[in-house]
Amino acid sequence: MKIKDRIPIERRWLMMQNEMNSWIAGWKDIQRFIVPTRGFFYETIPNWGRSIDHKTQLNGAPYRALRTLASGMTSGLTSPSRPWFKLGLQNHDLMEVEEVNEWLSTAEQRVYNIFSKSNIYGVFTNLYEELGGFGTAATIILEDYDTVIRARNFTAGEYALGQGPDGRVNSFSRRYWMTVGQLVKEFGKENVTPQVLNQYERGIVDPWIRVGHLIDPNDDRIEDKKDYGNKPFRSVQWEVGSPPNMALRISGFDEFPVLGPRWDTTTTAHIYGWGPGHHALGDTKMLMKMERDKLVALDKVVDPPMQQDGTVQGEANTLPGGITRTSSSVPNAGARPAYQISPDLKAIQEAINETKAAIDETFFKDMFLMLSQADDPRMTATEVAERHEEKLLILGPVIERLESEFLDPLIERTFNIAMRTRVIPPPPQILQGQPFKVEYVSTLAQAQRMVGTTAIQQVVSFVGNLAAANPQSLDMVDFDEAVRVYSEMMGIPPKIIRSEDVVQAIRAQKMKQQAAAAASQNLPAMVDGAKTLSDTRLNQNSALDALLGNQPTQGAPAPAGAPGGGQ
Repeated sequence: MKIKDRIPIERRWLMMQNEMNSWIAGWKDIQRFIVPTRGFFYETIPNWGRSIDHKTQLNGAPYRALRTLASGMTSGLTSPSRPWFKLGLQNHDLMEVEEVNEWLSTAEQRVYNIFSKSNIYGVFTNLYEELGGFGTAATIILEDYDTVIRARNFTAGEYALGQGPDGRVNSFSRRYWMTVGQLVKEFGKENVTPQVLNQYERGIVDPWIRVGHLIDPNDDRIEDKKDYGNKPFRSVQWEVGSPPNMALRISGFDEFPVLGPRWDTTTTAHIYGWGPGHHALGDTKMLMKMERDKLVALDKVVDPPMQQDGTVQGEANTLPGGITRTSSSVPNAGARPAYQISPDLKAIQEAINETKAAIDETFFKDMFLMLSQADDPRMTATEVAERHEEKLLILGPVIERLESEFLDPLIERTFNIAMRTRVIPPPPQILQGQPFKVEYVSTLAQAQRMVGTTAIQQVVSFVGNLAAANPQSLDMVDFDEAVRVYSEMMGIPPKIIRSEDVVQAIRAQKMKQQAAAAASQNLPAMVDGAKTLSDTRLNQNSALDALLGNQPTQGAPAPAGAPGGGQ
């Protein structure tokens, strides 16, 4: 395929690769000591096997902690067996409309079905392992005719990332290998170089060819055109070393297809992140050294270094049952240990256990081990929050970053592909121009929110107890607002909590009902009073005469308080 000028594209690709290279030394250390099966740094062709250096990997505790983290993140954030997100709208009033609710429910279920039929859940665990080990991960979401989406995970050193002015990842480059046969079948005879085509036609299909790939914002696109070359993000693939006017494929994406979450970043200029693997590296190296020292000490106890007398005939035989010949004329001749050691193996093991505990703590192993069992229906977010409140507070920024850099783009990309392929039906007309909102309801997300509810519970409980001695303390708490804030933290659907206007209307109606009930209770007494007044005879110097202003009868004393009466 012809391209006008590939040089600017290749220059950007090379700059991204160079920036990534500055991180490789640290990643290689993490690969060597913690996760030997991950990371690819182009020393070999991809399909060549690589053995684990067990002279370095003397204790598997760091990798087991990382594996627990990955499993716990999968179960706690994106479990395949329980809901972990809900689709909604920023406009809560529209969610009261029946057809809107039905469409949102249908769209949400279709996205879940797409995830379950694709390979995305298998990719999640790999991504979390990369994220916890190297601090950065990358997965591309591609369209697939059979399963709607198809995901592919990358490993550290295999790719490079770039970010926009907002600090979000918006560029991706990689170099990878394909055989001659794979290149021709994937891109066609007309797009490969003459050298590759010549090999293919001669039946030489197994040599490896290096391929470059860049995905970045398509600033030169013409928005009115709908072809692949004018989509918001361009994708260019080429044979490394081919003429600058050739490309294997030029295509595009409507959304940035690569998910590039980072565990943590030091500054906004950092494209790559820091993870638990970086922080556990020092303890891991110390653990491996202590394991080596323990093994050396055990070897010296079991098989100590030997010294032998000059009269020993030949070499000393230190095997069980071995015979060493010496001269009987020399006392104490023969072979004996050069020196004896008595290592404190218990103290060494205690030091090793302390180091392993520090590594487990860095990887949050106890909490993630609990979350890896979160698919058990007996496991609740409340239990997680109560046991690991401090760790959840530390993980708060990490979870928020994962939601914005990983889960939001994943759902948005999947949703848009499903809409374009009509897997999700068109939305009701009333939703035109309305922004959507994704709410995360996974065990870890709920537990994170529940940490904030503890303070509300404690204050309300304290005021409730204090009110027994001082009822006026209840006036200091806005209980309505407490209910609203608490429900938002708990992720309660907004339609469950009534709006303030509806609450005021209900309370006004209750006050009217209470007033009517009070009036009905006082009615018998009022009737009895009216009957008594009706039976009272006038001009008898009664209180009723005084109320009506009647003059008292001749000779009769006026009632007290009446005009002319006594005081």
